[in-house]
Amino acid sequence: MRKIVYTIIGIALAAVAVAAGLLAQQFWSSDNTPPSAATAALSPADRIARGAYLAKAGDCMACHTTRGGAAYAGGRALQTPFGNVISPNITADRATGIGAWSADDFWHALHNGKSRDGRLLYPAFPYTNYTRVTRDDADALYAYLQTVPAVTQTNQPHQLRFPYKLQVSLAAWRALYFKPEVFRPETGQSVDWNRGAYLVQGLGHCSACHSARNPLGGSAGEGLSGGLIPALGWYAPSLNARGDWQQEHITALLKTGVSPRATVFGPMAEVVKESLQHLNDSDINAIAVYLKALPADGAAPAFERDGAPEAVAFLQAGAKLYEKHCVDCHGASGAGQPAAYPPLAGNRALTMESAVNPIRIVLNGGFAPGTAGNPRPYSMPPFGHLLSDTEVAQVVSYLRSEWGNNAPPVNGNDVNRYRAIPLD
Repeated sequence: MRKIVYTIIGIALAAVAVAAGLLAQQFWSSDNTPPSAATAALSPADRIARGAYLAKAGDCMACHTTRGGAAYAGGRALQTPFGNVISPNITADRATGIGAWSADDFWHALHNGKSRDGRLLYPAFPYTNYTRVTRDDADALYAYLQTVPAVTQTNQPHQLRFPYKLQVSLAAWRALYFKPEVFRPETGQSVDWNRGAYLVQGLGHCSACHSARNPLGGSAGEGLSGGLIPALGWYAPSLNARGDWQQEHITALLKTGVSPRATVFGPMAEVVKESLQHLNDSDINAIAVYLKALPADGAAPAFERDGAPEAVAFLQAGAKLYEKHCVDCHGASGAGQPAAYPPLAGNRALTMESAVNPIRIVLNGGFAPGTAGNPRPYSMPPFGHLLSDTEVAQVVSYLRSEWGNNAPPVNGNDVNRYRAIPLD
C-alpha cells in the first residue's frame, strides 16, 4: 500500500514539476551583493579566521566528514525518509571538491540551493536555513574552505528512491517549500536578540531538526516546536518553552552540554561537541537571549492516569527497577546530582508526548559530550542487554509518572520499535 501511495505522490510531483520547472527561474536570486566596507577592509588572514569560526557555527564538518575520514572530504550518508543523501567533498580540490568554485558559486549554493553546474541541491544540505546567511559571512566561509587541504575524493551518487531522485521532483518540492530570502533584523528587538535569531535561523539551522515535517519533508516556516528527526529515531524537543529556564542554564547547556536542568544526548551531543562549544560567549549568550524570548507552546491537557490494578502494578514494577538500577545516581527524589547526573523530576525529556528519547537512553545509554567546559563527562550505561522490552517500558513509564511528572506510559511495543535502530 505504501508503494502505491509513493507512486501516486511521484506522479503528482512530476506533474507539478512540469509547471514548476518553467517557473524555477523566479527562485534563483541574482543577488550578488558586494561585501560591506567593513568586510572589504579585513585582511585575508582575518577573513579566513572569520570563516573558520562560521564553519564551526554551521557545524559544517559534521556532515561533510565520514568517521575516520579526511575533514570536509564528504562521503557521509545523511539518512532521510526518502533514502540517503551523500555529502559532497568541499575541500579545495579543484577536480572533486570546490577548489574551482568562485565566491559567487558558493554564495548561490548557500542562498539559492543550486550547485555550480546548475543542479538543484537536496535540502539535506540546509539551504532553506542558509539562505539567510549574509553575503559577507558566505564570502568568509568560502575564503576559509579554499584553505582546507585539497583531498581528491570523487563524490558518490545519492541513494534516493524514485521519484525523489529526480531533479523535476526536487524542483516541485522547492516550488512548495523554498524561496531565497535574507535575514532582516527586527528593529524592536535588542542587538543580542537579533544576533541570536540570525544564528538560530541561519547557520545554526536549528529548525532542520527542531521542527515538525510533513510527509514530503516540508516544514512550516521557522517554527521550533519540536519534531521527530527523520530516519534517526530521536525527538528534537521544542525550543519554545525556555522562558522558565534561567539564562545561565541555557548558556551552560549550549556551551558545555550539561546544566542544572538537563544534559544533552544523542544528535545534540554531537552538535555541542563539534559546534556550539567553539562559539564565543557573546554568541552563546545571544542564542540564549533569543531562545528564552520564544513564545511558549500551548499547555498540553493534563494526562488522566489509569487507576486499574494492572496499570498500577506496571508502574510499581518500574519503581522496583528504578530502585535497583537508577537510584544511586538519580536519587530517590529524582533530583539527580547536577551536572554529573541530570535531574529526572521536571525533566522535559521525560514529560514530552514522545517518549523515544528516554527509551533510547535506557536501551543504549546516555553519553554527554566531552567539552572544554566538561572535559570528563559522566555518562549513563546501556541497559538494553539487561532489561526486556517490557521492563524498559515499565521503568520509563515510572519515570514519566513520578515526582510531579505526568506523561502517558509506554509499552513493550514502543520499546521494541527503537531497540534495533542504529546509533549513528
